[in-house]
Amino acid sequence: MAGNIFFVGLMGAGKTTIGRIIARHLDKTFYDTDHEIERRTGVTIPVIFEVEKEDGFRRREASVIDELVNMQNIVLATGGGAVLLPENRDNLKQNGVVIYLRANVHELWLRTRNDKNRPLLQGDNPRKKLEQLFAQRDPLYREVASIVVDTGGQPVSAIVHQIEQKLNHL
Repeated sequence: MAGNIFFVGLMGAGKTTIGRIIARHLDKTFYDTDHEIERRTGVTIPVIFEVEKEDGFRRREASVIDELVNMQNIVLATGGGAVLLPENRDNLKQNGVVIYLRANVHELWLRTRNDKNRPLLQGDNPRKKLEQLFAQRDPLYREVASIVVDTGGQPVSAIVHQIEQKLNHL
């Protein structure tokens, strides 16, 4: 399949895991916006959030997305909040196929509850925060997505197969 593929969804949805496999299967180069930001800054995402707050991180993220979407033949896993900025949504929609990996809040909580690299989940009630993020972002993920895949309760191999089938029918 020619062109770029971009994954969106909440933290823990499987964007990096699935993205890497899809890239390998389709002989594309894989990128992850969070990893790119960490590589370029030399610090972790939690440190950027601490020093520059979420706004500073979002500016960095938008810059990286703007650069990466203009490359050819890539698979990109975006950060969970990438869809918050209209320019990111436009960039993603205009430069490739966008796949929303959707999972319910309970499943996302199970996958992320012990992860200390999730700055937005370090408060008193991470599950409630996930519920808020889901309510806020689900409509934005749907708006930008060409394909929506429910990742709940399925093995990675089944999700990858489902995505490949849908890509073949575009």
